[in-house]
Amino acid sequence: MFAAYAARIDRDHPLDGLELGERPAPVVRPGWTTVNVRAASLNHHDLWSLRGVGLAEGRLPMILGGDAAGVDQDGNEVVLHSVIGQTGHGVGPREGRSLLSEKYPGTFAEQVSVPEWNVLPKPAGLSFEEAACLPTAWLTAYRMLFTNAGVRPGDSVLVQGAGGGVATAAIVLGRAAGLQVFATSRDEAKRRRAVELGVVEALPPGARLPRRVDAVIETVGAATWSHSVKSLRPGGTLVISGATSGDAPSHAELTRVFFLELRIVGSTMGSKEELEDLLAFCDTTGVRPVIDRVLPLDRAREGFERMAEGGQFGKIVLTV
Repeated sequence: MFAAYAARIDRDHPLDGLELGERPAPVVRPGWTTVNVRAASLNHHDLWSLRGVGLAEGRLPMILGGDAAGVDQDGNEVVLHSVIGQTGHGVGPREGRSLLSEKYPGTFAEQVSVPEWNVLPKPAGLSFEEAACLPTAWLTAYRMLFTNAGVRPGDSVLVQGAGGGVATAAIVLGRAAGLQVFATSRDEAKRRRAVELGVVEALPPGARLPRRVDAVIETVGAATWSHSVKSLRPGGTLVISGATSGDAPSHAELTRVFFLELRIVGSTMGSKEELEDLLAFCDTTGVRPVIDRVLPLDRAREGFERMAEGGQFGKIVLTV
């Protein structure tokens, strides 16, 4: 079957390790099912895999991709929860958590095999392309906002780095839930897009907000960390799920953290139950993922290049 896969690890030039071509079809195993992929979406996790983060050289070649929507063996339209082994279903209770494409082949292929437990019904109102955007970036944003930040309608939130998958999802979900959302971006065009999505104000990184916020959604890391901490009200919450600009900020703002009793919460992905809630939220409210572009799988390299350059606003989707 045709697939996009990591053939080599290259920490400095990750795209040099990306190959497109034929790979073996999934192996049938008890408790697992094979899904015919209709759409899959890119995440920064896929770039990190090509750098060797979370993917050992001994597992190469490895089909990349964590998110997908497709059709199962019984003809049902489904969405995949991409966390394998979190609760033991399909792999045994002692196996540690991994994401598709770390230990088991991923979704950038004509077919993917997952534990039956990881398959959820796709709402009829969501297209395959829309549904494929949800299991990683949108699920991460959902958990950051509503589980770990614990925000409620009327609360205020700062989203750093508008344009990225998680950040864009946080903006759209936050507005749909009645939050006052602020956003930052280095790119003026992305700030305009954020305003179109309903943010109260979109500002350059580091700019002073009109007021301090209840929570900050942080995925950028070192470049925005100090600004994130300074933007919180006393007792506010900073939720971090990534560090695309590096994980060692020059100013940790520790004095401000303890003096204002700020909460810093790490967040990774989300549970199957949260993905079910997110699917229902989108289906009920009419909220839909922001899609930057849709490409056929054989043009996956274009999608990777755009993501690596940081030019996208929303999700990049690959169709099979």
